[in-house]
Amino acid sequence: MAFDGADYGRVHRAQPWTAWGANRRGSFLNKSTSRTAAVCPVPGAGGCLYSHWFLADRFGSRPLLMVMSVTLGVSFLLMTLQHNYGLVLLLIMIGGIGYGGMHPTTNRGIVYWHVQKQRGTAMGIKQMGITFGSALAAILLLPLAETHGWRMVVLIACIGLIITGVIAYFLYRDPVLEKNNNHLKAKPGSTFKSIAAMAKNKALLLISLCAMGINGSQMALNTYLVLFTYEQLGINLVLAGLLLVISEVGGSLGRIGWGVISDRVFGGERLKVMAIIVTITLFASAVVAFLPSGTPYGLLVPLFFVFGFAVSGFNGIWMNLASELVPKEQAGLSSGFSITLGSMGVIFLPPFFGLVVDQTQGYTFGWLLISFLMVIVMVLLTMLNKLKKEQQSAR
Repeated sequence: MAFDGADYGRVHRAQPWTAWGANRRGSFLNKSTSRTAAVCPVPGAGGCLYSHWFLADRFGSRPLLMVMSVTLGVSFLLMTLQHNYGLVLLLIMIGGIGYGGMHPTTNRGIVYWHVQKQRGTAMGIKQMGITFGSALAAILLLPLAETHGWRMVVLIACIGLIITGVIAYFLYRDPVLEKNNNHLKAKPGSTFKSIAAMAKNKALLLISLCAMGINGSQMALNTYLVLFTYEQLGINLVLAGLLLVISEVGGSLGRIGWGVISDRVFGGERLKVMAIIVTITLFASAVVAFLPSGTPYGLLVPLFFVFGFAVSGFNGIWMNLASELVPKEQAGLSSGFSITLGSMGVIFLPPFFGLVVDQTQGYTFGWLLISFLMVIVMVLLTMLNKLKKEQQSAR
């Protein structure tokens, strides 16, 4: 769990780095908000292209923990040595190989080590590493970058990630049941048949489409929160960055909180929790859309905390749903498949959000776009709930 948090946190730190670079107008970024967003979804793009869906199911989680962390760490380390924007994007995309592969790798371990009514909490703790790492980046790495330069700071973080991956390899153990089943794991031909079966799984497709909208909204919030509060609300840049920290802390708590609520209040029923998350996100984005310049900072703190608690806290519930819709032995494949579809929102929504901001010369319609997406997601969740009830009644 600790390793997973360290790894994801470093990838997720692309957002505060981008906001910092956009305001500093560094050598890679200009004033176009759509180009500012361009660097953010690239890790997701690599994850989509190269998600190792079936590797976790064939080889187990332990060896992949080290392989994925080294892939991500080395690519980001090399990125710090580059001065060409295109090469930086390419290396970040290669890092996305590690990022995309880590989800099914760690999800499979949780599915095997925990029963259903414990998975929400366990997955939430694991997923908390993403937002917690991003919050730490905003608190620690951005100030250090001002003093020592971003390249040196990211390089040190990458070395730490690689070391963490090696430690995880020696400390983590796959469940005995999983080891015994290794010789039964899919051959390439049957693996592709399994992937085709995933594409025909309507419930998995529906939750993946829901994740696409929420993931994109989460990335848009993390990418534009600092720019929005700094440029439109007139908040001091340091205080605007603190709002990002507050949002990420909310997301970190949400990933644990929603998991606990799912396990202990709703008895493992994830869809009800997802509906609550989507509703909160819808109203929070609508409120942010109409915030006037000069809004008191004391009102922004709880607003963005709740916004982050919802939209950045849903991942654990999503990962559980994707893993529980199929047999245990296909948990890595199903979560990888769902991540690939869900990451499309990360790739396309932030640049589209930035385009809307550029065209309308304001952020109002960008935030309303998120609200509109949440309405669509709620419709999809309703369809998924109806489908699950039909499947249960047919058994």
